Amino acid sequence: MSAATATTDHTKLLRWALMADAVVTGGNGLVYLVFAAPVSDLLGPEAGLLRGIGAFLLVYGLAVGLLSTRRPISPAAAKAVIALNLVWSLGSVAAVVAGALSFTTIGAVWAVAQAVVVAGFAAIQVAGLRMS
Repeated sequence: MSAATATTDHTKLLRWALMADAVVTGGNGLVYLVFAAPVSDLLGPEAGLLRGIGAFLLVYGLAVGLLSTRRPISPAAAKAVIALNLVWSLGSVAAVVAGALSFTTIGAVWAVAQAVVVAGFAAIQVAGLRMS
């Protein structure tokens, strides 16, 4: 086995977790950005806020996707993604609990569900980082 193959094997889970995170996050951002008005009607937060969140998520998703292609993946950058994912998850749940964004029932369920998914990405990224 070559050194390149060994490195790839050790970072495979981390790369996969980062790329999956990037695709889901970027896709979510694109939907918020392009379809802000109907998503606002469905979820509750104002369309302008959803456009801002969408733009952020699209850029963040692109950055995470780019990170997943680096050889080697920067441990500090991976830790930053993990930290931001955890902050996003906690913030999403806190927003629902506090009633901060006028969520509809569907919006509250969506916010908590996506928080669980993002926290799951963070957990898999931690495992991948430990393996790499």
